[in-house]
Amino acid sequence: MARETFDSALALTVSFEGGFSDHPRDPGGATKYGITRAVLEDWRGTLVTRADVMALRRAEAAAIYRRLYWELVGGDDLPAGVDAAVFDFAVNSGIDRASRTLQRIIGVVPDGIIGIDTVRAARGVDAAQVIAALSRHRLGFLCRLKIFPVFGRGWHRRVKAVEQFALAQAAAARPRTTAFQLRQETPMELTKTLLESRTVWSNLVGLAALLAKAVGLDMGDVDQTTLVDAVLTVISGAGFIASTVFRIKATRQIA
Repeated sequence: MARETFDSALALTVSFEGGFSDHPRDPGGATKYGITRAVLEDWRGTLVTRADVMALRRAEAAAIYRRLYWELVGGDDLPAGVDAAVFDFAVNSGIDRASRTLQRIIGVVPDGIIGIDTVRAARGVDAAQVIAALSRHRLGFLCRLKIFPVFGRGWHRRVKAVEQFALAQAAAARPRTTAFQLRQETPMELTKTLLESRTVWSNLVGLAALLAKAVGLDMGDVDQTTLVDAVLTVISGAGFIASTVFRIKATRQIA
């Protein structure tokens, strides 16, 4: 599942980062697929040129994103949707900022390290609320940057697109409760008295029918034996059929 989540999250991030660029107002300098020259040097462990950045292949960029961003922000362990939101935040504004922002939102020590405590806390809160909070904090930070007038419109569009994507991922991962699970997980509350039970009354009707047949009924000139046999047989049968039906339907909770 984590592999599919990473691939889809990466595709969205790269769609905003685009191909090669070297904008004079971009502090990252020469960049391709969002991978700056400095990041590429760190990844390869050697100096790289502008031409090296231009020649960067998407497969290598994906490997860089997984190792230097996705794994460091706990992408394989965070809840669906939250992982993508934190990942794109980290790519756009730095791993430390994205990690600490998440930690502050979910109420753990903001040390910038996504470890077991952070993951456990993230899994214990509503993913949609965390995603929305991440978007608000992210936009708040971007709006304070001096270069916001230059890149602000694109950043706003990106943050909102990531938020919608992350919310969809979270909704798709939310477990659905089936009717069978409800029956299994919701015990019957026997709050009714015995006299209010349809099962008890059905059994009483059947018992009364049998008793009436046993003692006989005064039917006057009517062929008592034939009529009583017919009526009481129907009543008796209906009573026991109703008892069975009510018992089967009693699998749902008694209101």
